[in-house]
Amino acid sequence: MITRSDVEALVPEDVSKEIFKTVAESSIIMKLGRKLPNLAAGVRRMPVMSALPMAYFVDGVPGDVNPSGDNAVGFKQTTAAEWKNKFLYAEEIACIVPIPISALEDAFYDIWGEIKPYIGEAMGAVFDAAVLHGTNAPASWPDDLVLGATTAGNVVALGDLGDLYDDVMGYDADTDTPGLISHVETDGYLPTGFVSGVTMRGRLRGLRADNGAGLPLFKPAGEGMKPATSPDVLDGLPLYFSTNGALDESEALLIVGDWDKLVYAFRSDLTYKILTEAVIQDPTTQQIIYNLAQQDMVALRCYMRIGWQLPNPVNRINTNEATRYPFAVLTPGSVSP
Repeated sequence: MITRSDVEALVPEDVSKEIFKTVAESSIIMKLGRKLPNLAAGVRRMPVMSALPMAYFVDGVPGDVNPSGDNAVGFKQTTAAEWKNKFLYAEEIACIVPIPISALEDAFYDIWGEIKPYIGEAMGAVFDAAVLHGTNAPASWPDDLVLGATTAGNVVALGDLGDLYDDVMGYDADTDTPGLISHVETDGYLPTGFVSGVTMRGRLRGLRADNGAGLPLFKPAGEGMKPATSPDVLDGLPLYFSTNGALDESEALLIVGDWDKLVYAFRSDLTYKILTEAVIQDPTTQQIIYNLAQQDMVALRCYMRIGWQLPNPVNRINTNEATRYPFAVLTPGSVSP
């Protein structure tokens, strides 16, 4: 019989750190967003400026007389700065890895070398899907990026402004309609990167400056002087393709934004529990997938606590929070992805 103490030794502290590393490497949100220090509690309060102070020219000096006859000149006007709170809530993401006992009995089998990438990929995909689309997201988390951009009006459907170049790079001055990047800029933010679906890669390879007459705007990783480990580049900004299945291309083909405004933080280190006599069910169908006791298996349940937030502080370009958002989304529209 393999007891709990027999298998707990399989998860040393350095392995936990390695799993955290693979989670971050698998998540495009963690690659582009800004990581805050670990949370000391389950909630962090984040003061966000909601109103900016204003400055004014001072006409004359106190005692001067206005043409209207009063002497209300030379007085410096008062101003105010307002703050409000947003909260970052740490919620649990879990992953269960069934392991055949026969694999554990093989002393030459690198069980952790085999499992770590899959744990990281699974947790990274769950986090990305929740942030991008709100998929199974906790109620305490903010609106997902696609919903937030849509609510703010930062959406371009494929073909809205013309070809792909116009949709992404352009701005229709005749109708005052911004393209994808311009939506972010007109809200007072400077884009720092893109997230895209894999099916968009073919379209982006044909994207060229000057409405198709100039140099390519999309540069695959490793091209030119860039190291092969660097991301792809679009219009000089890093571009990551979602390969973990988190991006739903029926809702979003391309997302651009100021990713420095998106913050996330872990609550604690990775925690694990060994299951020796349990059943694992499909959460949708309730069908039993594994019966550990009958199938001579154990299962490793890993879980971490993480939260994210989008403070979206006021800026002087767009002071209206209802229409101000640091992300914009290119949707398929009537075109199949």
